[in-house]
Amino acid sequence: MASPSIGSMFVQRVVVGVGDLGASNNPMLTLSTYALGSCVAVVAYDPASKASGLLHMMLPDSTLSPSKAASQPAMFADTGLPLLFRTLEGMKANRSNLRLFVTGGASVLCDSTAFRIGERNVVATQNWLAQHGYRIRASAVGGVVNRTVHLEISTGNIELKLPSGIERMSLGG
Repeated sequence: MASPSIGSMFVQRVVVGVGDLGASNNPMLTLSTYALGSCVAVVAYDPASKASGLLHMMLPDSTLSPSKAASQPAMFADTGLPLLFRTLEGMKANRSNLRLFVTGGASVLCDSTAFRIGERNVVATQNWLAQHGYRIRASAVGGVVNRTVHLEISTGNIELKLPSGIERMSLGG
């Protein structure tokens, strides 16, 4: 068994909660969010500047609660996504370098199609990104399982944890 590298021993995890946003260009950090059900996470990574962001949004449309959107814009797709990209621009991310991964949007609470909040979150996210000229590099959305996602800022590597196992991919190369 290989020993961990000195650098990996000092990596810190930043946990992004529900309705929140985390962003950094510090290669010693990993951005993580846990137990995505109907919520959607958008992971953005610029391999040149290492500017990275993770948005964990709950709902598609801020008109459901304008006062909540004013105090917690990351909760909604239509206010959280602009906040994510403004934050990345502030860290000198180059829009043309950004690589996006979208995950979540499951129907984990019931099989009823009455609310379909996960599906609505995914559609709102995809529509906003397309309307603003962003291309999704990879996605893992829908279904009926919770997902946990980790982004290593130093490499752009993503680890996606599912009940069935772990999937790995990279936004860095």
